Amino acid sequence: MRELTLSELETIVSEVGEARYRARQVMHWLWRHQASSLEEMREVPARLRQYLAQNYRLGHLTVSHVAHAADGTRKLLFRLADGAGIEGVIIPTHDRTTLCISSQVGCAMACEFCATARMGLVRNLKASEILGQIIAASTQCTQAERLTNYVFMGMGEPLANYPNLARALTVMTAEWGLAVSPRRITVSTVGLAPVMERLLAEFPVNLAVSLHATSDELRNQLVPINRRYPLAHLLESCRQLPLGHRRRITFEYVMLQGVNDSPADAVRLARLVAPLKCKINLIFFNPFPGAPFQPTPRSRIEEFQAILLSRNLTATIRESRGAEIAAACGQLYAQARMPRSRLTGLNHCPSPSDTRETQPPTLL
Repeated sequence: MRELTLSELETIVSEVGEARYRARQVMHWLWRHQASSLEEMREVPARLRQYLAQNYRLGHLTVSHVAHAADGTRKLLFRLADGAGIEGVIIPTHDRTTLCISSQVGCAMACEFCATARMGLVRNLKASEILGQIIAASTQCTQAERLTNYVFMGMGEPLANYPNLARALTVMTAEWGLAVSPRRITVSTVGLAPVMERLLAEFPVNLAVSLHATSDELRNQLVPINRRYPLAHLLESCRQLPLGHRRRITFEYVMLQGVNDSPADAVRLARLVAPLKCKINLIFFNPFPGAPFQPTPRSRIEEFQAILLSRNLTATIRESRGAEIAAACGQLYAQARMPRSRLTGLNHCPSPSDTRETQPPTLL
């Protein structure tokens, strides 16, 4: 049932001879009360509840394991109905609690610095499985916590699963659904240019674009989708996005020692994005088994940041969260069918398991 929109449920309710307003009552129980059974929906007539129970499932995910980090970050292993596993991350800070959401089982984008790429693509998640992560994660929050922000930066490329992403976003932002402000939702993409414009035309959410390189030659290696949508094409698409006067794109840039972190890279990056309404997130690379890269030292990242700031760009350093439980940027991983005893987890690039941003150093 968590696949349905209000209008779809209204049609179903009408076809069984009930008033259309009953659909809104059901939705209220599904999303505001996060009901786990139809029996909880006391205002809904027993006849309608019986019909829905016979023809639909509520749809919910099982949290089969929770890993806790010292900073309060929790990585959740969700078990899907077909036995597949996906991971999500709860990231609490002093003023918000962010949920990192997966959109696919695995990922086909093959980014070199991302553990999820090692899985390949198993399948897309249904809208109910995307939304189910929110319901299941809510049960893992403490009394002092409440999910406030949502980032599609977990396993998978969200825009490669756009129909299900769009349905999930519809439920998340609708008054009859979760009623989340689009300003509290961020969708990350490695650069599926044609779908970015559609996303922002349909949903006024925040957009994060994974850049990670300043030349096509290097980006072809790090982010292979660049061969289809090279930098010039991607950046022109970004320039034409319907951002409105208050929004800007976030460009995410994972720092790889000796690969993309030189002063010359910083200067090229500044030139590439200068014409755009944007900010830049510099992200620590978080190693995973077999990774071919090393993280750039903080001092060098700060030097890189200083070059961007000197060219009047907004640039922040994203602090890693949950690295000791493999919940940080680039570490999420789950086998398609993972034994319950298997607690490893490695993520999509660039995951926001790091939501706290440092202030830039003074440029002398």
